[in-house]
Amino acid sequence: MNCIIVDDEPIARRGMKRLVEADGRLDLKAMLGSAEEARCFLDSNEIDLIFLDIQMPGLSGIDFAKTMGPDTLVIFTTAFSEYAIDSYEVAAIDYLLKPIDPTRFSRAVSKAIDYKELLSGAKIIPADATSTTNTHLIVKADRRFHRISYSDIRYVEGLKDYIIIHLPDRRLITRMTIKRILEVLPPAAFLRVNKSNIVNLDAVESFDNNDIFIGSAEISISPNLRDSVLSRLLGNPSIE
Repeated sequence: MNCIIVDDEPIARRGMKRLVEADGRLDLKAMLGSAEEARCFLDSNEIDLIFLDIQMPGLSGIDFAKTMGPDTLVIFTTAFSEYAIDSYEVAAIDYLLKPIDPTRFSRAVSKAIDYKELLSGAKIIPADATSTTNTHLIVKADRRFHRISYSDIRYVEGLKDYIIIHLPDRRLITRMTIKRILEVLPPAAFLRVNKSNIVNLDAVESFDNNDIFIGSAEISISPNLRDSVLSRLLGNPSIE
């Protein structure tokens, strides 16, 4: 997977370069000091993955990421944990806190590679979802209709122009909005916890004030939804 590093700090760029080169799965094409430089580079180069700093002079990483097409994946790099929620707002693959832990870096890269393969291998066609009973819905993906039990859905993840439905043994990817799938899922069982994620309440294994944990997935709770999300998770939906 080819990649670029975009960060206005030379020391940070060199540190990221060491991580990329040590990983062995990435082909570093350029290191750039601003979003403007990156935009010019992308005009004539196809890149799979961008390690993108958030706080930069001029165009911020968040605003730059909003201009990217669905084929370019983004991993944000930042010194500020509060930007984690912003990364979900633009459907970033992941975010890494500086100083970046090599193990955490490797996990983020694995996730990006996994999603790239998923997107490349899927036969993406416009889709819709329609509930058929009180227990199932129909999703069109991979040129087939899939009958999915609500109870099998662990969580739904928005990834740019697609959604990924996470099931116990597989994932289904289809072109659909988070808003549309939320309209179909039964509200008593499912809860939107940030702009890009909907969780099945029965699948939640643990949580704290900031994150929900489902298997190996760590899903951030949006600050503006925190009170209502925690109320639902604690079993008191009447509290807003």
